[in-house]
Amino acid sequence: MAIYDYSVTKANGEEFSLKEFQDKVFLVVNTATGCGFTPQYKELEEMFEKYHGQGFEILDIPCNQFAGQTPGTDEEIHEFCTLHYNTKFPQMKKSEVNGENALPLYRYLKEQKGFEGFGKGVKAMAMSAMLKKIDKDYKNNPEIKWNFTKFLVNRNGEVVARFEPTADMAKVDAAVAALL
Repeated sequence: MAIYDYSVTKANGEEFSLKEFQDKVFLVVNTATGCGFTPQYKELEEMFEKYHGQGFEILDIPCNQFAGQTPGTDEEIHEFCTLHYNTKFPQMKKSEVNGENALPLYRYLKEQKGFEGFGKGVKAMAMSAMLKKIDKDYKNNPEIKWNFTKFLVNRNGEVVARFEPTADMAKVDAAVAALL
């Protein structure tokens, strides 16, 4: 299957086909409203506004699998994001990204781009230390490690990069710009 064969459910219950993103560059992001990485919504919205006219999209999939950091209803999550970050990109229904109830889209994304590490720096070291307590083998499996993991898809529907939440958002922005 190709990425355009997948669909996800919008917060209002309607199906959203990724065919709508055909010939576009897009990020798929699992998000949370109560996470230390939640301020990335600001940078994601800035990227969306800067590049949307050039064929860039963001698919926001809230997820409550990581320390219960997205406890609200879909409506409450949407209200939080629009109120605090003025987000305009599509936000889907809160869903799972790991485990037996993971969205098929996320199974596909993880097959395309596995975990390659958190990089360097204080946040990277903190994430590694925390995950070692949760999953001693975390480095060797493709599972989503935390909120705000981003998958970058090019205009041909190829998953070209995976950015962990610790990735510098300037690098994410540069990778998106390079594909436009």
